[in-house]
Amino acid sequence: MKNDQNSNALGVAIVGLGGAVASTVVAGNFLQQKGEVGTAGLPLAEFGDLNLVSYENMKFAGWDLYDDNLYAAATHHAVLSPDQLASVKSDLEQIKPWKAVSNKNFCAGVTNDNQSTLSLRATIEYIISQITTFEENIKAPVVIINLASTEHALDMEDPIYQTLEAFEEALDTNSDKISPAMLYAYAAISNGNAYGNFTPSVAADIPALIQFALERNVPICGKDGKTGQTFVKTVVAPALRARALKVDGWFSTNILGNRDGQALDKPESLKSKINTKGTVLDSCLNYPVDNHIVQIHYYKPRGDDKEAWDNIDVTGYLGHRMQLKINFLCKDSILAAPLVVEIARCLNLASQRAEGGPVEALSTFFKCPLTLDGSEPDHRFYEQHQRLLDWLQVESMENTKEETEKVAVE
Repeated sequence: MKNDQNSNALGVAIVGLGGAVASTVVAGNFLQQKGEVGTAGLPLAEFGDLNLVSYENMKFAGWDLYDDNLYAAATHHAVLSPDQLASVKSDLEQIKPWKAVSNKNFCAGVTNDNQSTLSLRATIEYIISQITTFEENIKAPVVIINLASTEHALDMEDPIYQTLEAFEEALDTNSDKISPAMLYAYAAISNGNAYGNFTPSVAADIPALIQFALERNVPICGKDGKTGQTFVKTVVAPALRARALKVDGWFSTNILGNRDGQALDKPESLKSKINTKGTVLDSCLNYPVDNHIVQIHYYKPRGDDKEAWDNIDVTGYLGHRMQLKINFLCKDSILAAPLVVEIARCLNLASQRAEGGPVEALSTFFKCPLTLDGSEPDHRFYEQHQRLLDWLQVESMENTKEETEKVAVE
């Protein structure tokens, strides 16, 4: 933490600030500060006695392809009720995004004329300049959260992603294999800002940037927020395994109509999303499911109102077959926004603790969480959740131990 920063406050710089999730994050925080909403949906609200920054002391800024202020953006996305929007109108109107880095070769589904003409190194310096200005204005540490539209799937085995040296060389030669998501992640790590990737896009999960984060001792986490259908899968699948109900097939389909759905309407972006969902079920069950099908469809009339439908075929005792059907009618941004807030608070705590590299304790928030050694993570929700609670309570347990020892000496 820089010397002049207030450790009791936190800035959150969001890539994709004008999107449905980000505008809901900011509007929700303003509503909470005004006392108009409670803490429902915020999974860490009960841990007020730990060193997590308070919700009321969070400030927001960020980048977007569209220059609408956040009131206009939130009105467009129509996630909040009219009364809620009216209550925070003046607050949201004061926030306009910085110009985002754009490259239509990585996200053809959502783009505009803001195509960047800067070199990769100059682009990184531009991103860093926005972060440092934000830090100076609020006098508080800043974490970076990627909420931008999903970029195309990439070949993770490409040599330029394997080592920091190769990645640096690719930056110097303006390689067309380096995506905007990677540039934001590199800039954050370079400037010492914790970074979280809530999208399926390839970013800080490449070996080169994991190495960079470890060397700079900067916390990183991701990727792809676990909000709806996959969250349900990581709860139900371990229970089926515990009861020895053999899963013969699991058919999952989704429809949504927001910008995220629009981006996923492009096959290469959809591939990124499917990739992050793919191994979760096998991990939870501890065996491969041959008939595991995942579909995502852009259906404009739904907007942010997402529908996730699952059909699960299982075999039980004496070979008898049964089915489970789950229909989750949810609001994409209402599920995602509180997790983004908690991820930012936890990344800030990791920075205070000087924990660099992948923060494995935050795995519960992601479909494809990062691990220190690159191994397959444990996707079972209850195990992940307990690991997070244990991580959060480390300092309180240490403080209790110190107080007990002090009393014993006295």
